Amino acid sequence: MPSHLSQPALAPGAHYLSGNEAAAEGALAAGCGFYAGYPITPSSEIMERLAARLPQHGGVFLQMEDEIASLSAVIGAAWAGKKALTATSGPGLSLMQECLGYAAFTETPCVLIDVQRAGPCTGQATKVGAGDIMAAKWGSHGDYQVVALSPWSAQEMFDLTVRAFNWAERLRLPAILLAEEAVGHLRERVDIPQSVDTYQRGYTPGAPPFGHPEPGGVPSMPRFGQGEALMITGSTHDERGFRRTEDPAAHAALVHRLNHKVLARAGELCQTEGHFLEDASLVVLAYGFTARAALKAVKLARRQGVKAGLLRLVTLWPFPEEAVAQALARGARLLVPEMNLGQVAGLARQVVGPGLVRPLSQVDGRHITPATILGALLEMAP
Repeated sequence: MPSHLSQPALAPGAHYLSGNEAAAEGALAAGCGFYAGYPITPSSEIMERLAARLPQHGGVFLQMEDEIASLSAVIGAAWAGKKALTATSGPGLSLMQECLGYAAFTETPCVLIDVQRAGPCTGQATKVGAGDIMAAKWGSHGDYQVVALSPWSAQEMFDLTVRAFNWAERLRLPAILLAEEAVGHLRERVDIPQSVDTYQRGYTPGAPPFGHPEPGGVPSMPRFGQGEALMITGSTHDERGFRRTEDPAAHAALVHRLNHKVLARAGELCQTEGHFLEDASLVVLAYGFTARAALKAVKLARRQGVKAGLLRLVTLWPFPEEAVAQALARGARLLVPEMNLGQVAGLARQVVGPGLVRPLSQVDGRHITPATILGALLEMAP
């Protein structure tokens, strides 16, 4: 897949940025040329910064009438040849689900940043939560795959936004940055590199835009204006985009390839980070902002003689099943602190069994503290 080194729009070196500001700069560094969105707390700073920054770098910014129109515009921009982005929070993600399924089925590369807040529905608009994990993958009907990444710092809001664009372009799919209010509004040092590795979607003139000879292959992607007579339908289609809604073989082949092109690359996609796992009898499985508290709790537990470790999930979808299984291969037990009622804990149970997993849920609009996680570790300690 074509790639090259690109220079970020922000001067290289250390900057003091919020997570949302860093995500906006990551988008520019990745080559984002189009943003469409609707303001919603706690993601609005991404939109505000790109409203000013995108036109300075030859990009296009649009404020839309709602979140449905926002992702629709992003999909259109992607087929016009642009790397395209929108940002939202939980209620907006709910509205985008039909378009998310359409983007997955039409293999449209795009990036969605979801800065999560406490829900359901309008919930606590300014408070933190992490209740969108399942919605990111299963919110639209049918069988499809997305890539979803979970940043725990302002630095990773920059880095993982770049990575999300790269995976979206490489695999022709929606990539989601599942951030949280606490990370989006966290302000800390962000180191902007001299250059970043960016991917450009592959295009072979005349090649079928919706088919590939390999079971998990990624087709060539033309854009409008190149004379390819594009047909982009959300109905079942063949490799040229013609509707084949009455053809069971065409539908099965398409759905299998859309899923296989992601799952076959799970080893490359699934990124995790381990701390003190070598001798751990208790493993904290955490992601996003909660992983920061979990790492502190693990260090405090080890000072008290508890052999605790941390497995941090950087990738949430596809779910890193192998890493979770390996972390518990020596008979360890799992503590899963989450700002929801056990969404990732449920996934972990599917991998290692229910008896080895203890969820630690908090849904009051506040982040989970190291003391709370430490208390649970001490209760679990032999």
